Amino acid sequence: MDHQQEEVRLRVFRFIFTHAILLCFMGSHLSSANSNLGNHSDFLALLAFKDGITEDPLHIMKSWNHTLHFCKWTGVTCKPSNQRVTLLNLDSQRLVGSLSPSIGNLTFLSAINLQNNSFHGEIPQEIGRLTRLQDISMAFKFIGGNIPSNLSHCMNLRTLNLSHNNISGYIPDQLSSLSKIHSFGLAINSLTGSIPPWIGNFSSLFTFSLLRNSFQGTIPDELGRLCCLGKFQVSGNELSGEIPSSLYNISSIYFFSVSENRLQGSFPIDVGLNLPNLQIFYVDLNNFTGSIPMSLSNATELEEIDFGGNGMTGLVPVNLGSLKRLTKLSFQNNSLGSGQSSDLDFLIFLNNCTNLQVLSLAINLLGGELRDSIGNLSSLLTELILGSNLIHGSIPAGIGNLASLTVLGMEENLFSGSIPATLGKLKKLQKFALGYNRLSGLIPSSLGNLTQLSNLYMMENNLEGNIPASLGNCQNLLELDFSSNKLNGTIPKEVIGIPSLSISFIVGRNSLTGSLPLEGGNLKNLGALVIAENNFSGEIPNTLGSCVSLERLYMAGNSFQGSLPLSFENLRALQEVDLSRNKLSGVIPEYLVNFSSLERLNLSFNDFEGEVPKQGIFANASAISVIGNKGLCGGIPELQLPRGFKEAIHKGGKASVTSIKTIIFVVILTIVVVISCSVGIFFWMRRPRKRDSVESSHNDWQLRLSYLELFSSTNGFSVDNLVGIGSFGSVYKAVLRESEEVVAVKVFNLQQRGASKSFAAECETLKNIRHRNLV
Repeated sequence: MDHQQEEVRLRVFRFIFTHAILLCFMGSHLSSANSNLGNHSDFLALLAFKDGITEDPLHIMKSWNHTLHFCKWTGVTCKPSNQRVTLLNLDSQRLVGSLSPSIGNLTFLSAINLQNNSFHGEIPQEIGRLTRLQDISMAFKFIGGNIPSNLSHCMNLRTLNLSHNNISGYIPDQLSSLSKIHSFGLAINSLTGSIPPWIGNFSSLFTFSLLRNSFQGTIPDELGRLCCLGKFQVSGNELSGEIPSSLYNISSIYFFSVSENRLQGSFPIDVGLNLPNLQIFYVDLNNFTGSIPMSLSNATELEEIDFGGNGMTGLVPVNLGSLKRLTKLSFQNNSLGSGQSSDLDFLIFLNNCTNLQVLSLAINLLGGELRDSIGNLSSLLTELILGSNLIHGSIPAGIGNLASLTVLGMEENLFSGSIPATLGKLKKLQKFALGYNRLSGLIPSSLGNLTQLSNLYMMENNLEGNIPASLGNCQNLLELDFSSNKLNGTIPKEVIGIPSLSISFIVGRNSLTGSLPLEGGNLKNLGALVIAENNFSGEIPNTLGSCVSLERLYMAGNSFQGSLPLSFENLRALQEVDLSRNKLSGVIPEYLVNFSSLERLNLSFNDFEGEVPKQGIFANASAISVIGNKGLCGGIPELQLPRGFKEAIHKGGKASVTSIKTIIFVVILTIVVVISCSVGIFFWMRRPRKRDSVESSHNDWQLRLSYLELFSSTNGFSVDNLVGIGSFGSVYKAVLRESEEVVAVKVFNLQQRGASKSFAAECETLKNIRHRNLV
């Protein structure tokens, strides 16, 4: 019996063992089959991804072919044990295209990095199938649409970076399931709504960036529970209310930026104690009030502080000078200081901040004088911005020691005295502003050493003397403004000829003299030329017609004479022109009619003559001014000028029948008189005459007059000598200097259509009428 039982057990064991081996063998084959199926699925998913690429300038996709196993394709990493794709890294490959939904079939994918490419379209919802996914980096891709709510299934996700795209809509509430998230970046998109309070449950969150979106509402109190938070960046939104006090207690924060919102309130006095790791503290462009916390000096790691654009009051703490790592300190556009001499005491202590690069204190109430010790600030200082305060006294010569300065702003203060020549040592200076002060004396010629200078502002001071010709060495100048000073002499050709000047050249309201240098024609890219209210004379140089980018031209209040240059026809970009109060003459050029960009034109109080056009800007009475030109006529009725000859003849079809009959009668009567006179003269000339009369007549016909003599005889074709104005020209009275004879000189306006034909017709008539008084 025992023997039979033992045999049965043996048979059962053999059966189990045999089938176990069979099952293992079958399982191995099934596993291999499944793996092969998975490999093929990944292969097809990658091919579909490739099909979505429309541009591949670096030829990355060239390796994605059938001759190589897909695990060896560029940017593809597989798990060695099963040959499944685990990483897709195509960072900065300049690819263009769209994301295929088949990416959801790469089910073993743990990280995808497509940053710095140009993918368009939306992130496919199928990405939610990738449950093993830990890292999504798709910044700088220009992707649009909404954030896929299916991302909530990627519960192992630690990094979500979708910054610098065109994503819109809200942050889906489904993402609250991403409890392992470490980095949450949605900066620079078009997201709206409020910041979800459930983000406060992300206990592992270290980086939180919503920079430059359109989030509204308040910063949730729940964010104060983010015990591991290091980077908090919500700048450039529409957030309001106060910052939750609990946020100031997260000691791990090193980057704190809430700039460009509508936040308000004051800062805790112990903020520097509770945030000991703070390196970046940006709270600018909000509505914060109160004083600057002195405890900030306890955050010894601080590198950048920006309180600009708020309503901060009180004094700048002197103990900020203990922050040895400080590189940027900005308090501009607040209400700091009280105009007292102690307001600038903190500057002495900043000498210890040897890494300081930017110091901005503009637009405050800071008083006192700058001490010469300011030259002991950091040798790395590149920007010193002190404009729009109440600082008085002279400019210390020690500023010339700050050799790394690229920006020096001291405008709109109460500085007096002369400009120190030591400023010429700042050879890296690019922007220099001293306008709106009480400075006097000469402009130092040493400023010609500032060869990197691009913007130079010295307007509204009491500066005297000449503009230094040495400024011609500043061949990078884009903008120069010396207006409203007491400068005299001529404009150096070296300065007005700097070809880099492209924004503006402004020297108005001075006592400059002489003619405008021909070198002004070098300013081909200049946008504004302002030389008004000086004592310039001579003709406007024809070379200015080369300044084809000019938009604003102000030359009023000088003594320019002559006619407008024909080359001005090239200045089609002009928007505003003021040539008033000069001695300009001639007719108003017809080419001004075609200046489609011209918005304002002031030609008043000159000696222009002839008919005013009616087209273009001349059709808008509010856009032009021509008063004070006694020789002008015509134009639109609103100008109230005398009627021009053409207007009298062609009144637009609306003249009364009586007026038409009157005009016809006058014309016929004129013709009859001319014919009668012609007949009478003809018979008078045929009568017998003495020999001396014939000789005298012959001599008259040989009379030769130069243009210079005619110009002199008519007092420069003065309006006082004007006899009359016709359709095609003007007639002037002239007294010949040698013979003192009185003659009439007709000047044809060849810009008028038909003037040449009229001239030829009159010549023909005069040729046939032989008379000593008609030449």
